[in-house]
Amino acid sequence: MNIKKVSEQLEITPDTIRYYERIGLVPPINRNKNGVRDFTDLDIQRLDFIKCMRHAGLSIESLHEYMHLYSLNDDRTIPARKRILEEEAEKLDKRIASLQETRAYLQHKINVYDSQLTQATNDLKLSEE
Repeated sequence: MNIKKVSEQLEITPDTIRYYERIGLVPPINRNKNGVRDFTDLDIQRLDFIKCMRHAGLSIESLHEYMHLYSLNDDRTIPARKRILEEEAEKLDKRIASLQETRAYLQHKINVYDSQLTQATNDLKLSEE
């Protein structure tokens, strides 16, 4: 599959895919006889994983370390890979909690405005009577 199709499938830009390849998050993508990148299912799975981890907030550095350990294909790296994911999950949980607090505050402000609008509407009706 070419980069345009992979980009559309994963909803990431071709430039982002090239960047991930350039910095070593994914191994070099095989190219066809015309020099065009030819992505395998495994390449796409890796990119999808990277996209998910970036969306979760993993830094490029943490992701690079994780992908390096994964590429070693050595079960002895499992504890280190697991630790990276656990640390990042903790960070994500904190961000989620912070977002939930922010959402609750926004809802409070919306409720205040709803009350004010209701009061203003009632006052207007009374003044028209």
